[in-house]
Amino acid sequence: MSREDFKARIEAIESGYEFLLAFAAQGVRDDRESPVGGQLRQSLRGMATALSGLGETLESLVASERLTPAEGWSAYAAVVRRDADATLAAVNLVESREAIGSQLVDNLNASIHVRALLTDLFLVDDLLG
Repeated sequence: MSREDFKARIEAIESGYEFLLAFAAQGVRDDRESPVGGQLRQSLRGMATALSGLGETLESLVASERLTPAEGWSAYAAVVRRDADATLAAVNLVESREAIGSQLVDNLNASIHVRALLTDLFLVDDLLG
């Protein structure tokens, strides 16, 4: 896993979140009735792909680049793993719904897991430079 690949995952998660914010603001009751409903599901799937194995990917990057301090990076990679796994569970649950409305997406956006993960990724992105 390269640094660029990891950063591409971060970008997919952040851009997906930005789309979710815009969708939530529309007041849509059912994504199937929205002209951007397909984009919503595509964004959720893209986020899920980027979230899947994110912690392990960071651990691999830390090892391959021998980032220091190793103990600090290892401990923080475990935090990213937990937050990514929790966010992935929420994203998958929302995506599995037959109808997704703005209120549901707004609640996903407000999830402490999603917010914690985004903050984790801002920090990691800054640390990686």
